[in-house]
Amino acid sequence: MTVTDSGGALLRAVEHMRGAAERVRLPFDLPGVDEARRGQGDLVKQLDDYVLPRLRSLDAPLLCVVGGSTGAGKSTLVNSLVGETVTRAGVLRPTTRASVLVHHPADKKWFSGDRILPSLSRVTGSVTDEDDPASVRLTPSAMLPAGLGLLDAPDIDSVVTSNRDLARQLLAAADLWLFVTTAARYADAVPWELLREAAERGTSVAIVLDRVPPEAMEDIRLHLAEMLREQGLSKSPIFTIAESPLGADGMLPARDTERLRGWLHTLAGDAKARSVVIRRTLEGALGSLGDRADALAEAGQAQVEAREALRKAAHTAYQEAAQGVEDGMEDGTLLRGEVLARWQELVGTGEFLRQVEAGISRLRDRLTSFFTGKSVSTEHLGEAIQTGAAALVTSHAQLAAASAARTWKGSGGGAALVVDHPELAKAGPDIESRVERMIRDWQGEVLDLVRTEAGQKRTTARYLAFGVNALAVMLMLVVFASTAGLTGVEVGIAGGSAVLAQRLLEAIFGDQAVRELAAKARRSLLARVSELYDEERARYEAVLDEVELAPAGVRDLTAAAQQVEESR
Repeated sequence: MTVTDSGGALLRAVEHMRGAAERVRLPFDLPGVDEARRGQGDLVKQLDDYVLPRLRSLDAPLLCVVGGSTGAGKSTLVNSLVGETVTRAGVLRPTTRASVLVHHPADKKWFSGDRILPSLSRVTGSVTDEDDPASVRLTPSAMLPAGLGLLDAPDIDSVVTSNRDLARQLLAAADLWLFVTTAARYADAVPWELLREAAERGTSVAIVLDRVPPEAMEDIRLHLAEMLREQGLSKSPIFTIAESPLGADGMLPARDTERLRGWLHTLAGDAKARSVVIRRTLEGALGSLGDRADALAEAGQAQVEAREALRKAAHTAYQEAAQGVEDGMEDGTLLRGEVLARWQELVGTGEFLRQVEAGISRLRDRLTSFFTGKSVSTEHLGEAIQTGAAALVTSHAQLAAASAARTWKGSGGGAALVVDHPELAKAGPDIESRVERMIRDWQGEVLDLVRTEAGQKRTTARYLAFGVNALAVMLMLVVFASTAGLTGVEVGIAGGSAVLAQRLLEAIFGDQAVRELAAKARRSLLARVSELYDEERARYEAVLDEVELAPAGVRDLTAAAQQVEESR
């Protein structure tokens, strides 16, 4: 397939690439993202401004963009080439006016619409000081041959950023770049950066070396030619203009521009010569698309991976928080402090504990008589368990939020999100009330478990000695002991409190039933904690979901680049 197939597979592939390139999103400030964003903008603009219009209209006039450094004399050269004043030259810098596109009246249809440079508005008439820089002033002139358009672009090294950006955009839309420089500035760094890009993309380039002292003409020309060879532009023609005063009309002497004017008129009048220049630039632009699309796709994929890394960081933080709660339930932490004090208020620390230490096997037969006639109230113990469990869950929720936010701050993608959402550094504002409600609901479930398990035992003396509330609280004690009551006497957590609670329950329900009840209650609490932490983590998920990314656009761009390569 060649570029002559303007209505076929190649055009469709480039159109597909253009849509995919625009859909790629680069919101995260990752390393190299600024360059990637510029590359994306340049790619989309060149596809819109040049590649697609040229593929659709290979026979359209050749667009020659006259660009160069500040004060190089671009506007004066354009006026001199045309033979009449079509663009305003001046000494004031920077200029902020519409770029001037000079064309033969017969070629108006090619430039008046949005076939090329669709993002720039069109204006006509005389140049004014109120010209919008983001516009193109169309200037017809019968002095210019049909088949050629001359566009006077802003300075490529302007101190105004928008001027520099527009200059680059116009140069990328050119079939031919007429680079204007002077004997004093031809080696400046900025133009050579653009010339290297032109060489890499296969853009046709011609050089105008202006204001050259006659005595240095040969030396400067040879040096410039050598520099062009080093940059892969050895085939670029060089046109020299000697240093001389301008005429009364403000134009260069005709003899100094005769050779360049003749060359341009030949391109305009010779369809074959014009086609050679157009196709060389178009082929070069098409050839550059693959690498540019790959670079953009790589940057887009890095964005997708950055979001997933942030998502994983939040997930890990809350996963670790859930594990912390589970560890806190196993290591007996909750059976110390206030919980232990309330338990000792209930069972005492003297005779009852000594009986346990003397022989746990005899405890079962003595439980009923020990508690007969006593008022067994576990209200304060239950409240202590609730407070301790709530504190454990809440503290790990706060730690998870701080950990996730800290990880995000340390990443290029997440730092800005934490700045925009400072609330992510802490648990949700209602975390305490939600946790307390969750613990109360769990305690209610434990109460139901005990009530259901009791069954016919509700009339036994042992059951009546405690009641369902006390038994439920003791089951909670077992849940918060190491291994949830599965190992027996050797647990010994906090002075034997969990062991005692376990043995009291075993006296009523039996060993196996207690183990099953404890395991079920423990799983239920962990499930509730996990659900709560999922709700907390959802705050991070919601922020990430607000970030516009298009993984499909990245995949489409890679596929489109392959289609373009196969269709060329």
